[in-house]
Amino acid sequence: MSASNWQKMLKQLKGKQEVADKYIKFNKPRERKFGIASRKCELCGRFGAHISSYNLNLCRQCFREVAEKIGFRKYS
Repeated sequence: MSASNWQKMLKQLKGKQEVADKYIKFNKPRERKFGIASRKCELCGRFGAHISSYNLNLCRQCFREVAEKIGFRKYS
């Protein structure tokens, strides 16, 4: 179950507080402290291929799009 599905289901249970509390207790995605799922790209939200050097926090696809605007140059 993805995080977006979790949020949609929570909206449906808005009127039923007891059911919503039980749903949150067992189905809420937990916070990740390490591993691939701990960091997301700031532009698109992808998890894999993360570039955190220079505090960029971008995936490799987004980095290629904005690299020249940031000031990086391609040598070759």
